[in-house]
Amino acid sequence: MRDERAIRELCDRIRETGFALHAYLRNGHLEKVYENGLAHRLRNTGIKVEQQKPLQVRDEDGTILGDYFADLFVEDCLIVELKACKTIAVEHIAQVLGYLRAANQRDALLINFGAPKFEIKKLIL
Repeated sequence: MRDERAIRELCDRIRETGFALHAYLRNGHLEKVYENGLAHRLRNTGIKVEQQKPLQVRDEDGTILGDYFADLFVEDCLIVELKACKTIAVEHIAQVLGYLRAANQRDALLINFGAPKFEIKKLIL
């Protein structure tokens, strides 16, 4: 696990990269296009990115219940969930918090490329 400062710096780099991608592509593409674009641009800056990374969801006794596939798993410590919709809804936030809890992770970013204005939320469990 990384320290809080390193996580903040990583989030800043992802935010800047995502904003630049949104400025170039604008809204209107499928989520997968933004996933591929953000992964590509982050890798070009030397950041480790895994796409559709399976993260095990466990019950409280440790029993594996299944896998959640993170859109992006960055530097082995940050889940990035992408959306291409009108706006981030409370359901999206609840979804990501559930993923964090179930996958025993602490930090996530929720990014929406689907609106005319770039949206990003940092979530901590």
